[in-house]
Amino acid sequence: MVESVGHIDVLVANLATDARLGLAAVDIDEQVWQGFFDHMVHPLHRLCRAVLPQMYARNAGKVVVFGSATGVKALEGVSGYGTARAAQVGYIRAVGAESARHNVQMNLIAQNFVENPEYFPPEFTNTPEFKQLMTQVPLGRLATGREDALFALFLASDESDFFVGQAIPFSGGWAQ
Repeated sequence: MVESVGHIDVLVANLATDARLGLAAVDIDEQVWQGFFDHMVHPLHRLCRAVLPQMYARNAGKVVVFGSATGVKALEGVSGYGTARAAQVGYIRAVGAESARHNVQMNLIAQNFVENPEYFPPEFTNTPEFKQLMTQVPLGRLATGREDALFALFLASDESDFFVGQAIPFSGGWAQ
């Protein structure tokens, strides 16, 4: 894929899978555990391995990963998913430090509580359970997709050149 595209200035990686909410660590079988890493961690490494050499050669580039705040804040019942998300954070921190000497900035948006019809459909956002959930978010609302996209755009721009290997919470204050 990278060869067919050619010159890549910015890699935006949005790797995800079902979080399997409520699945305790002792109940995660090997196949499910491996699946979290096969969907969210191993492809991140493959993508970076494919684009970083050309970015290093040009001494310029950006990698922006849409991750999850569960990679920086523990959440009960998603230990497998959270562990794979934490592995993404670790990867960005480590490889971000390596890439910085080549003027390539790698960062991760540790998001949660962003408008999404799959996670937050209207039939859920109009319930007392959702209103209770929002009490855990200091801002008290979901982020808009536009806000999320503008943050990614900032990280992909030259204006963010001093951000290196960061997992930046984007969760209305839920993860700090």
